[in-house]
Amino acid sequence: MADYTIYETVDITDVVCPVTFVKAKVALEELDDGEVLSIRLNDGEPVQNVPRSLKEEGHQVLKLESNDDGTYTLIVRKVED
Repeated sequence: MADYTIYETVDITDVVCPVTFVKAKVALEELDDGEVLSIRLNDGEPVQNVPRSLKEEGHQVLKLESNDDGTYTLIVRKVED
């Protein structure tokens, strides 16, 4: 069982890079420090770039899993600067 509670979910499968990162970042900004966001994203550039970019911003990537349909679910905990 997961040791976190998902506070918000965002689906960014309908947008392309670099807008994927922007939408993920905006969704995280809506959360309080320590809250967890679930992000559904496409394979390819989004799954390569969004987790890396969020880590570079200082957020904690908790999980990245394939949904077996060409999309992934990324679980991220917001960390304040």
